[in-house]
Amino acid sequence: MPDHELPGSVTFCGRTFSAPELELIEQIAREFASLGVTEISRTICELLDWKRPSGRLKNHECRQLLEQLREQGWLRLPEVRQLGPRGPRRVPVTAQSEPQAPMEGSAGEYEPLRLTVVEADSRDSALWMELVQRHHYLGYRVPVGGQLRYLVRSAPCSDRVLACLQWTSAAWKMAVRDRWIGWSAEERMRNLPFIVNNSRFLILPWVRVKGLASKILAHCARQLPADWERRYGYRPLLLETLVDQQRFAGTCYRAANWILLGETQGRGRMDRYHQADGSARKLVFVYPLCLSAQQQLHQASPLHFTEPEPD
Repeated sequence: MPDHELPGSVTFCGRTFSAPELELIEQIAREFASLGVTEISRTICELLDWKRPSGRLKNHECRQLLEQLREQGWLRLPEVRQLGPRGPRRVPVTAQSEPQAPMEGSAGEYEPLRLTVVEADSRDSALWMELVQRHHYLGYRVPVGGQLRYLVRSAPCSDRVLACLQWTSAAWKMAVRDRWIGWSAEERMRNLPFIVNNSRFLILPWVRVKGLASKILAHCARQLPADWERRYGYRPLLLETLVDQQRFAGTCYRAANWILLGETQGRGRMDRYHQADGSARKLVFVYPLCLSAQQQLHQASPLHFTEPEPD
């Protein structure tokens, strides 16, 4: 039996689980403990119809929900197959992330750019994590929900990495973004997956190329929708990002025609899990991937709407 009585409801990754659903989760975890956490989470996703717009199970999110319930004493999981740690992960630092000779000039000298999708457990994945851990001020954190990572290289110097990007599931609530879209709480809960967050953008410190950052953002805005669709089965409608204005002005986003909506309320992206971190207010930028992004985010099934991307 769990150490504490189950709560009346729990909200996680944009879905509120009722008391009967939590009781079902506890029952499955207790009666099928021999299956291990992976099979338990898949079973729960099937029973509760917890799926992505593409129809794939939200198995990754369910595993993290189970871990959270266990940590709070509301659930017991098989001891021999507990989930790995979330949040900061120890990333070994090797010579491959050492500072390199400066790369200078203008962005045009480095075209064409090549954005390579980083696959899990690949050599590129280890390199991406190490570069971000060592050179990004936030370091590397295990993302929640969907994710897509890129390494950016240049055809004229294909053996060298220029930048790293990470795109993840959108922030659960952001007042300025939600007012700009104009959607209801129900519409937000249903269509939030169609927004993708640029959670990491690292131009390596020895890369001092004028105009490169905005050119990478423009290139990524063209390439990401198809890459995201290949991985998750649907195309996003809107990109978003948060800029720490104590460190940056968001110049590259402005130059790439992103829209500045305003500031956050200083509670952090993790507010969706009721874990406000008191972080400083950040600038909120968005980039519509089609002309009617706001309209589509109100629709019941934006997945079935197609429109050419703007030039």
